[in-house]
Amino acid sequence: MVTYKNKDILKITFPVLFSMLVEQLLTITDNAFLGRLSEIELGASAIGGVFSIFLFMASFGFALGSQIIIGRRNGEGNYKQIGNIFYQGIYFQVVLAVFVILFTLFCVPWILAHILSSEQICSAAVNYLSWRTLGFVFAGIGVMYRSLFMGTVQTKVLMPASVVMVVSNCLFNYILIFGKFGFPQLGITGAAIGTSLAELMQLGYYAVYTKRRIQTAKYGLNIIPHVDFSVLRQIWNLSVWTMIQNVCSVGTWFMFYLFIEHLGEKEIAVTNIIRGMNGLIFVSYTSFASTCCTLVSNLLGMNKADEVMPTIRRHILLAYLLVTPLILLYIAFPHAMLSVFTNIEELKVMGAPVMWDLLVINIIGIAQSILFESIAGTGNTKKVLQIEIFSLVVYTLYIWYVIYYLKSSLVISWTADAVYNFIILVLSVLYFRYANWKDKKI
Repeated sequence: MVTYKNKDILKITFPVLFSMLVEQLLTITDNAFLGRLSEIELGASAIGGVFSIFLFMASFGFALGSQIIIGRRNGEGNYKQIGNIFYQGIYFQVVLAVFVILFTLFCVPWILAHILSSEQICSAAVNYLSWRTLGFVFAGIGVMYRSLFMGTVQTKVLMPASVVMVVSNCLFNYILIFGKFGFPQLGITGAAIGTSLAELMQLGYYAVYTKRRIQTAKYGLNIIPHVDFSVLRQIWNLSVWTMIQNVCSVGTWFMFYLFIEHLGEKEIAVTNIIRGMNGLIFVSYTSFASTCCTLVSNLLGMNKADEVMPTIRRHILLAYLLVTPLILLYIAFPHAMLSVFTNIEELKVMGAPVMWDLLVINIIGIAQSILFESIAGTGNTKKVLQIEIFSLVVYTLYIWYVIYYLKSSLVISWTADAVYNFIILVLSVLYFRYANWKDKKI
């Protein structure tokens, strides 16, 4: 395929979109279950959830770098090299997961005790993280499988794998959070254990599918290699920038949660609900961004650089057509949408005005996300980090002044995401207009 038309983009993106939407239900189901217990557990799941994402971002960044290289090799037709990249990535992910688990057990309780104002939220968040990070071994290997399927443009497997994960998560959460079928009522700890077990179920599906449905010999997956430091170094040189970028990005996102937590327990509970609701919109267009990143890498591997910008524009247009109706639905029926996540009336009243923030955030965010991910697709992950760092500095100063210093309302506080998206959008446009990205080799 030389040119990716709208139908081709949709065919590739839809499984990614479906899987990301379904996986977003992990957060939604956790919040929906915990929202029936108490504000403390709902707030703790916000802190624990974001902190666990922060801890996992290095793993995700490494997988993204692997995906870019796999996409380039796939475009070049060097299929045999893909298997070695995949397996070396798994070795790295397992070692990284063990390190994160040990860090969580021995260091995180002390860290949270010194940065959270509520002892109840702190205790519940520590319990959540102690169990949640145990699933990082499964999640780390899982994102390498995802990188394999994305890089080789074989995305259909993502749909059933995500269904397996979410159905498992709902079942395990129901049993463990509320103590059904003879199991003890574990509350927020049950949510963490349930999610980790669900990731194990998804990983099992990936492994079986790959063995039965993928041409393992074609991609060099039929031979498990020894550790190859030269390949690891190649992946690392590209991935280190995306790893740092993702860790810094979620780190400042966690800071946003910390500042909100100092406003009050109700404020952090509402913020957790709004973040979960916005997640549905966010993954709707980031699925296009993720696909665009892969296709850009494949096009450059095929020496079709002139097709990159038309492909990016098609992704942006399709994302706007898909996401805008969902945003308008949130604005038109805010209380009804919030009722899905909580039955606490005060939280729904506090959250309704923030829907207008989501409109501005995501209208800017659609173009920003696709352009920004496409920069990574060109292989210039160092430039991605530079843009991210500058934007995060501005974002951090903004949330410190607006939330921590002025102690503004939630409506004002949430404008920070719009500022962040706008800065990245402008810098991404400038990159594709003036940088020499067509000749980038990886």
